[in-house]
Amino acid sequence: DAPDLSLADLFCTFPEAAGPFLRNRMACVGCPIARFHTIRDACVEYAVDEAAFRAELWAAVTPRRSGPRADAALSP
Repeated sequence: DAPDLSLADLFCTFPEAAGPFLRNRMACVGCPIARFHTIRDACVEYAVDEAAFRAELWAAVTPRRSGPRADAALSP
């Protein structure tokens, strides 16, 4: 887990990560607070199971994942 990875950094590095947020009706994409929130924060805010959501994110970005930071941030 990379608790310091902001959603803004996530979307910048992995634009395809937006899909799982949108499918789960999470308004994080484009939110001005995204630079302060993490995946965990978003899951708590929207009452989404974090482990399941991380697995969905992982599946969305697996073709492009790059390095240990992404692996730590997204892996289920």
